[in-house]
Amino acid sequence: MQQTKFRYYDAVAYKRANPPKSAVHTEFLRTGRIDRGVSWSPSEKRYLSYQDVAERTGRKLERAGSVTHERINGFHQSIQFPKLIFHRTLAETPHLGYCHITVANSRFAEFENVQWAFYMANFLAEIGDEEQFFAGISRTPGRMYFAVAIAPTEEEGRLKIDRKVRGNGVIFRTDDPKLAMKNVLMLGARNEALRKIIRAL
Repeated sequence: MQQTKFRYYDAVAYKRANPPKSAVHTEFLRTGRIDRGVSWSPSEKRYLSYQDVAERTGRKLERAGSVTHERINGFHQSIQFPKLIFHRTLAETPHLGYCHITVANSRFAEFENVQWAFYMANFLAEIGDEEQFFAGISRTPGRMYFAVAIAPTEEEGRLKIDRKVRGNGVIFRTDDPKLAMKNVLMLGARNEALRKIIRAL
């Protein structure tokens, strides 16, 4: 099956150059002038390169990641996570990407010390295997939050999903931002009294 090649254009600039007809009449009533400028035709859309799209996507993801981090750290002074914001976009679909938000260590089930990373993505998917980080990426718009256990690799500075934890390394995956926040807070809570408050959220 042949994969669809996406083309992107600057929708905001296009809408500004092509106001609805009622906007032209309103402008005449407001200023008394008739704009005789030629508006863009569909063939004059300003198409964006994949790099432009990836940069715009990255900025949006990092802004959303920063807001999410602030909300988590704003919950309680004893639960504070380091801010480690960076993003990646998908090569063939640069309007899709994910953002790393934080990393921490927690006691988890039978494991004394699990290092994990928390992410958000602007699409829905399953967490894949060693070859593919994501599998079954949905074509419908959505947002996904997930945490995975991580372990260092032989390659300096690189990490991989630690699949010893839960068999696939996935600590949680959800499209519900409230549930994601509760899960992260539970991983950061150091005492049962605080966990009880978080469970009640």
